[in-house]
Amino acid sequence: MEAVRLTQMVKTSGCAAKLPPALLHEVLDSLPVMHSPNLVEGYEGSDDACVYRVSDDLLMLQTVDFFPPMVDDPYLFGQVAAANALSDIYAMGGEPKLALNLVCFPSCLDLSVLSQILLGGQSKVEESGAVIAGGHTISDATPKYGLCVTGFAQEGKVWANKGARVGDVLILTKALGVGIINTAVKAGMASEEAAQAAIASMTTLNKRARDLAQNHAVHAATDITGFSLLGHAHEMATASKVSMVLYSTVIPVLPDVLEYARMGLNPEGLYNNREYLEDAVRFSEGIPQEVQDLLFDPQTSGGLLLSMSEEEGRAYSEESGYPIIGSVTAFSEVPLKIY
Repeated sequence: MEAVRLTQMVKTSGCAAKLPPALLHEVLDSLPVMHSPNLVEGYEGSDDACVYRVSDDLLMLQTVDFFPPMVDDPYLFGQVAAANALSDIYAMGGEPKLALNLVCFPSCLDLSVLSQILLGGQSKVEESGAVIAGGHTISDATPKYGLCVTGFAQEGKVWANKGARVGDVLILTKALGVGIINTAVKAGMASEEAAQAAIASMTTLNKRARDLAQNHAVHAATDITGFSLLGHAHEMATASKVSMVLYSTVIPVLPDVLEYARMGLNPEGLYNNREYLEDAVRFSEGIPQEVQDLLFDPQTSGGLLLSMSEEEGRAYSEESGYPIIGSVTAFSEVPLKIY
Protein backbone atom coordinates (compact mmCIF):
# COMPACT_ATOMS: atom_id res chain seq x y z
CA MET A 1 0.00 0.00 0.00
CA GLU A 2 1.38 3.40 -0.99
CA ALA A 3 2.08 5.61 2.03
CA VAL A 4 -0.69 8.11 2.69
CA ARG A 5 -0.57 11.20 4.91
CA LEU A 6 -4.02 11.31 6.43
CA THR A 7 -3.26 14.37 8.55
CA GLN A 8 -2.69 16.44 5.40
CA MET A 9 -6.33 15.90 4.45
CA VAL A 10 -7.79 17.58 7.54
CA LYS A 11 -7.87 21.02 9.12
CA THR A 12 -8.35 19.85 12.70
CA SER A 13 -7.66 16.40 14.08
CA GLY A 14 -8.79 14.05 16.82
CA CYS A 15 -10.80 15.51 19.67
CA ALA A 16 -9.44 18.96 18.80
CA ALA A 17 -12.02 18.88 15.98
CA LYS A 18 -14.90 19.11 18.45
CA LEU A 19 -17.37 21.95 18.12
CA PRO A 20 -16.33 24.70 20.57
CA PRO A 21 -18.03 24.08 23.93
CA ALA A 22 -19.73 27.47 24.03
CA LEU A 23 -21.42 26.85 20.66
CA LEU A 24 -22.36 23.30 21.58
CA HIS A 25 -24.02 24.39 24.83
CA GLU A 26 -25.84 27.19 23.04
CA VAL A 27 -27.51 24.64 20.77
CA LEU A 28 -28.12 21.93 23.36
CA ASP A 29 -29.56 24.38 25.88
CA SER A 30 -32.15 25.43 23.27
CA LEU A 31 -33.49 21.90 22.80
CA PRO A 32 -36.36 20.42 24.80
CA VAL A 33 -35.18 17.64 27.10
CA MET A 34 -36.68 14.24 26.32
CA HIS A 35 -37.76 12.03 29.21
CA SER A 36 -38.24 8.34 29.85
CA PRO A 37 -38.78 6.60 33.20
CA ASN A 38 -35.91 4.27 32.32
CA LEU A 39 -33.46 6.98 31.21
CA VAL A 40 -31.09 7.36 34.15
CA GLU A 41 -28.61 9.80 32.55
CA GLY A 42 -29.13 11.86 29.39
CA TYR A 43 -26.97 14.47 27.66
CA GLU A 44 -28.06 17.33 29.91
CA GLY A 45 -25.71 16.20 32.68
CA SER A 46 -22.63 16.26 30.38
CA ASP A 47 -21.79 12.70 31.36
CA ASP A 48 -19.62 10.53 29.13
CA ALA A 49 -22.42 8.15 28.11
CA CYS A 50 -26.17 7.91 28.43
CA VAL A 51 -27.50 5.35 30.92
CA TYR A 52 -30.70 3.40 30.34
CA ARG A 53 -32.26 0.93 32.77
CA VAL A 54 -32.78 -2.46 31.11
CA SER A 55 -33.99 -4.31 34.22
CA ASP A 56 -34.08 -3.86 37.97
CA ASP A 57 -30.37 -4.55 38.35
CA LEU A 58 -28.91 -4.01 34.85
CA LEU A 59 -28.05 -0.69 33.19
CA MET A 60 -27.08 -0.10 29.55
CA LEU A 61 -24.50 2.59 28.72
CA GLN A 62 -24.26 4.01 25.22
CA THR A 63 -21.89 6.48 23.61
CA VAL A 64 -20.76 7.61 20.17
CA ASP A 65 -17.47 9.22 19.16
CA PHE A 66 -15.70 9.82 15.85
CA PHE A 67 -13.21 12.32 14.44
CA PRO A 68 -10.67 13.13 11.67
CA PRO A 69 -7.19 11.55 11.83
CA MET A 70 -4.42 12.83 14.08
CA VAL A 71 -1.85 10.32 12.79
CA ASP A 72 -0.91 9.41 9.22
CA ASP A 73 -0.90 5.63 9.63
CA PRO A 74 -4.43 4.29 8.90
CA TYR A 75 -4.11 1.33 11.29
CA LEU A 76 -2.97 3.57 14.16
CA PHE A 77 -5.78 6.01 13.37
CA GLY A 78 -8.29 3.19 13.74
CA GLN A 79 -6.73 2.15 17.04
CA VAL A 80 -6.79 5.67 18.48
CA ALA A 81 -10.39 6.33 17.40
CA ALA A 82 -11.60 3.05 18.87
CA ALA A 83 -9.71 3.52 22.16
CA ASN A 84 -11.20 7.01 22.42
CA ALA A 85 -14.77 5.79 21.90
CA LEU A 86 -14.39 2.87 24.31
CA SER A 87 -13.08 5.25 26.95
CA ASP A 88 -16.53 6.76 27.58
CA ILE A 89 -17.80 3.39 28.79
CA TYR A 90 -14.76 2.90 31.04
CA ALA A 91 -15.18 6.44 32.41
CA MET A 92 -18.58 5.41 33.77
CA GLY A 93 -17.37 2.15 35.27
CA GLY A 94 -19.03 0.04 32.58
CA GLU A 95 -17.98 -2.94 30.47
CA PRO A 96 -18.10 -2.41 26.68
CA LYS A 97 -19.86 -5.24 24.85
CA LEU A 98 -21.01 -4.12 21.39
CA ALA A 99 -19.74 -1.58 18.86
CA LEU A 100 -20.76 -0.21 15.46
CA ASN A 101 -18.31 1.42 13.04
CA LEU A 102 -18.87 5.01 11.86
CA VAL A 103 -16.88 5.85 8.72
CA CYS A 104 -16.48 8.85 6.41
CA PHE A 105 -14.11 7.97 3.57
CA PRO A 106 -12.85 9.92 0.54
CA SER A 107 -13.23 8.39 -2.93
CA CYS A 108 -9.67 9.49 -3.77
CA LEU A 109 -8.11 7.02 -1.31
CA ASP A 110 -7.42 3.37 -1.99
CA LEU A 111 -9.79 0.99 -0.24
CA SER A 112 -6.81 -0.67 1.42
CA VAL A 113 -6.58 2.47 3.59
CA LEU A 114 -10.13 1.90 4.79
CA SER A 115 -9.35 -1.75 5.51
CA GLN A 116 -6.40 -0.74 7.69
CA ILE A 117 -8.50 1.83 9.59
CA LEU A 118 -11.15 -0.79 10.32
CA LEU A 119 -8.58 -3.42 11.29
CA GLY A 120 -6.99 -0.96 13.71
CA GLY A 121 -10.34 -0.21 15.31
CA GLN A 122 -11.17 -3.90 15.49
CA SER A 123 -7.90 -4.66 17.30
CA LYS A 124 -8.80 -2.31 20.16
CA VAL A 125 -12.40 -3.47 20.38
CA GLU A 126 -11.15 -7.05 20.57
CA GLU A 127 -8.69 -6.04 23.30
CA SER A 128 -11.58 -4.56 25.28
CA GLY A 129 -13.54 -7.82 25.05
CA ALA A 130 -16.33 -6.26 22.97
CA VAL A 131 -17.36 -7.11 19.39
CA ILE A 132 -18.06 -5.01 16.28
CA ALA A 133 -21.38 -6.06 14.77
CA GLY A 134 -21.81 -3.63 11.87
CA GLY A 135 -21.67 0.07 11.09
CA HIS A 136 -22.36 2.80 8.57
CA THR A 137 -20.24 4.46 5.88
CA ILE A 138 -20.59 7.58 3.75
CA SER A 139 -18.38 9.10 1.06
CA ASP A 140 -16.79 12.32 2.30
CA ALA A 141 -13.79 14.44 1.34
CA THR A 142 -12.42 14.31 4.89
CA PRO A 143 -11.71 10.89 6.42
CA LYS A 144 -13.34 10.30 9.79
CA TYR A 145 -13.72 7.19 11.93
CA GLY A 146 -15.16 6.19 15.27
CA LEU A 147 -17.58 3.93 17.06
CA CYS A 148 -20.97 3.77 18.67
CA VAL A 149 -20.35 1.65 21.77
CA THR A 150 -22.82 -0.10 24.05
CA GLY A 151 -21.78 -1.30 27.48
CA PHE A 152 -23.40 -2.56 30.64
CA ALA A 153 -23.06 -2.11 34.39
CA GLN A 154 -24.89 -3.30 37.46
CA GLU A 155 -27.28 -0.97 39.27
CA GLY A 156 -25.32 1.09 41.79
CA LYS A 157 -21.99 0.47 40.02
CA VAL A 158 -22.16 3.28 37.43
CA TRP A 159 -19.85 6.25 37.91
CA ALA A 160 -20.95 9.77 36.98
CA ASN A 161 -19.29 13.15 36.72
CA LYS A 162 -21.31 14.34 39.70
CA GLY A 163 -20.69 13.11 43.22
CA ALA A 164 -17.24 14.53 44.03
CA ARG A 165 -17.10 15.29 47.76
CA VAL A 166 -15.27 17.88 49.82
CA GLY A 167 -12.02 16.31 50.99
CA ASP A 168 -11.68 13.99 47.99
CA VAL A 169 -8.43 13.73 46.05
CA LEU A 170 -8.24 13.80 42.25
CA ILE A 171 -6.28 11.22 40.27
CA LEU A 172 -5.29 11.48 36.58
CA THR A 173 -4.43 8.28 34.72
CA LYS A 174 -2.64 9.62 31.61
CA ALA A 175 -0.14 12.38 30.94
CA LEU A 176 -1.27 15.53 29.10
CA GLY A 177 -0.09 17.11 25.87
CA VAL A 178 -1.47 14.97 23.05
CA GLY A 179 -3.10 17.88 21.23
CA ILE A 180 0.04 20.01 21.31
CA ILE A 181 2.22 17.11 20.13
CA ASN A 182 -0.16 16.31 17.28
CA THR A 183 0.03 19.94 16.19
CA ALA A 184 3.84 19.77 16.27
CA VAL A 185 3.78 16.52 14.28
CA LYS A 186 1.60 18.09 11.61
CA ALA A 187 4.05 21.01 11.41
CA GLY A 188 6.98 18.61 11.06
CA MET A 189 8.53 19.89 14.31
CA ALA A 190 7.89 17.05 16.78
CA SER A 191 10.66 14.78 18.01
CA GLU A 192 10.32 11.04 17.43
CA GLU A 193 10.20 10.53 21.21
CA ALA A 194 7.29 12.94 21.60
CA ALA A 195 5.38 11.53 18.62
CA GLN A 196 5.74 7.95 19.82
CA ALA A 197 4.78 8.90 23.39
CA ALA A 198 1.58 10.53 22.11
CA ILE A 199 0.71 7.46 20.01
CA ALA A 200 1.36 5.13 22.95
CA SER A 201 -0.91 7.24 25.15
CA MET A 202 -3.72 7.52 22.60
CA THR A 203 -3.76 3.79 21.81
CA THR A 204 -3.80 2.70 25.47
CA LEU A 205 -7.24 1.64 26.66
CA ASN A 206 -8.51 3.02 29.97
CA LYS A 207 -9.40 -0.56 30.90
CA ARG A 208 -6.59 -0.99 33.45
CA ALA A 209 -7.43 2.33 35.13
CA ARG A 210 -11.10 1.28 35.31
CA ASP A 211 -10.32 -2.26 36.50
CA LEU A 212 -8.14 -1.11 39.39
CA ALA A 213 -10.53 1.69 40.35
CA GLN A 214 -13.37 -0.81 40.70
CA ASN A 215 -11.59 -2.09 43.79
CA HIS A 216 -12.11 1.31 45.42
CA ALA A 217 -14.99 3.69 46.11
CA VAL A 218 -15.17 6.18 43.23
CA HIS A 219 -17.26 9.26 44.00
CA ALA A 220 -17.08 10.84 40.52
CA ALA A 221 -15.31 10.13 37.23
CA THR A 222 -14.88 11.36 33.68
CA ASP A 223 -12.37 10.99 30.87
CA ILE A 224 -10.21 13.81 29.56
CA THR A 225 -10.78 14.45 25.87
CA GLY A 226 -11.40 17.44 23.61
CA PHE A 227 -12.52 19.92 26.26
CA SER A 228 -9.15 19.54 28.09
CA LEU A 229 -8.32 18.66 31.67
CA LEU A 230 -9.75 21.97 32.87
CA GLY A 231 -12.89 21.63 30.75
CA HIS A 232 -13.76 18.18 32.02
CA ALA A 233 -12.75 19.04 35.60
CA HIS A 234 -15.06 22.05 35.32
CA GLU A 235 -17.94 19.79 34.28
CA MET A 236 -17.25 17.54 37.27
CA ALA A 237 -16.94 20.41 39.73
CA THR A 238 -20.09 22.11 38.45
CA ALA A 239 -22.13 18.90 38.48
CA SER A 240 -20.90 18.15 42.01
CA LYS A 241 -21.41 21.75 43.24
CA VAL A 242 -17.85 21.98 44.56
CA SER A 243 -14.57 23.66 43.71
CA MET A 244 -11.43 21.80 42.69
CA VAL A 245 -7.80 22.66 43.31
CA LEU A 246 -5.21 21.35 40.84
CA TYR A 247 -1.46 21.35 41.48
CA SER A 248 0.27 22.09 38.18
CA THR A 249 3.69 20.82 39.28
CA VAL A 250 2.48 17.23 39.78
CA ILE A 251 0.34 16.92 36.64
CA PRO A 252 2.05 14.40 34.31
CA VAL A 253 3.23 15.79 30.96
CA LEU A 254 4.32 14.00 27.77
CA PRO A 255 7.85 14.66 26.45
CA ASP A 256 8.69 18.05 24.86
CA VAL A 257 5.13 19.36 25.24
CA LEU A 258 6.00 22.49 27.20
CA GLU A 259 8.68 23.39 24.67
CA TYR A 260 6.18 23.11 21.81
CA ALA A 261 3.65 25.20 23.74
CA ARG A 262 6.28 27.91 24.25
CA MET A 263 6.80 27.85 20.47
CA GLY A 264 3.07 28.43 19.93
CA LEU A 265 2.35 24.97 18.50
CA ASN A 266 -1.10 24.92 20.04
CA PRO A 267 -4.25 23.47 18.42
CA GLU A 268 -7.25 25.68 17.72
CA GLY A 269 -9.30 23.75 20.26
CA LEU A 270 -6.97 24.91 23.03
CA TYR A 271 -7.98 28.53 22.46
CA ASN A 272 -11.67 27.59 22.26
CA ASN A 273 -11.38 25.84 25.62
CA ARG A 274 -9.60 28.81 27.18
CA GLU A 275 -12.24 31.25 25.96
CA TYR A 276 -15.07 29.11 27.28
CA LEU A 277 -13.50 28.63 30.72
CA GLU A 278 -11.93 32.05 31.30
CA ASP A 279 -14.41 33.00 34.05
CA ALA A 280 -14.32 29.56 35.71
CA VAL A 281 -10.58 29.18 36.30
CA ARG A 282 -8.21 31.11 38.54
CA PHE A 283 -4.45 30.64 38.12
CA SER A 284 -2.11 31.57 40.94
CA GLU A 285 0.68 34.00 40.10
CA GLY A 286 3.81 32.63 38.54
CA ILE A 287 2.36 29.72 36.58
CA PRO A 288 4.10 29.84 33.17
CA GLN A 289 1.97 30.46 30.10
CA GLU A 290 2.97 27.13 28.55
CA VAL A 291 1.71 25.28 31.63
CA GLN A 292 -1.58 27.14 31.43
CA ASP A 293 -1.78 26.21 27.73
CA LEU A 294 -1.21 22.56 28.60
CA LEU A 295 -4.20 22.50 30.94
CA PHE A 296 -6.47 23.78 28.12
CA ASP A 297 -4.99 21.35 25.56
CA PRO A 298 -7.65 19.13 23.91
CA GLN A 299 -6.75 15.50 24.54
CA THR A 300 -7.54 12.61 22.23
CA SER A 301 -8.13 9.30 24.01
CA GLY A 302 -7.01 10.88 27.28
CA GLY A 303 -7.00 9.36 30.73
CA LEU A 304 -9.59 9.15 33.48
CA LEU A 305 -10.05 11.82 36.14
CA LEU A 306 -11.25 10.15 39.33
CA SER A 307 -12.51 11.66 42.58
CA MET A 308 -12.07 9.46 45.66
CA SER A 309 -11.76 9.91 49.40
CA GLU A 310 -8.20 10.64 50.48
CA GLU A 311 -7.76 7.14 51.93
CA GLU A 312 -9.14 5.37 48.86
CA GLY A 313 -7.36 7.72 46.45
CA ARG A 314 -3.96 7.24 48.04
CA ALA A 315 -4.42 3.48 48.04
CA TYR A 316 -5.44 3.55 44.36
CA SER A 317 -2.55 5.84 43.44
CA GLU A 318 -0.06 3.57 45.20
CA GLU A 319 -1.51 0.45 43.58
CA SER A 320 -1.79 1.89 40.06
CA GLY A 321 1.07 4.37 39.87
CA TYR A 322 -1.30 7.13 38.72
CA PRO A 323 -0.64 10.48 40.44
CA ILE A 324 -2.87 12.52 42.71
CA ILE A 325 -3.08 15.92 41.02
CA GLY A 326 -5.56 17.84 43.14
CA SER A 327 -8.30 17.94 45.74
CA VAL A 328 -11.95 18.85 46.18
CA THR A 329 -13.02 21.78 48.36
CA ALA A 330 -16.28 23.50 49.22
CA PHE A 331 -17.37 25.82 46.42
CA SER A 332 -15.59 29.15 46.66
CA GLU A 333 -15.55 31.96 44.08
CA VAL A 334 -14.70 29.84 41.02
CA PRO A 335 -14.99 26.10 40.24
CA LEU A 336 -11.27 25.64 39.47
CA LYS A 337 -8.14 26.97 41.14
CA ILE A 338 -4.69 26.15 39.80
CA TYR A 339 -1.53 26.35 41.91
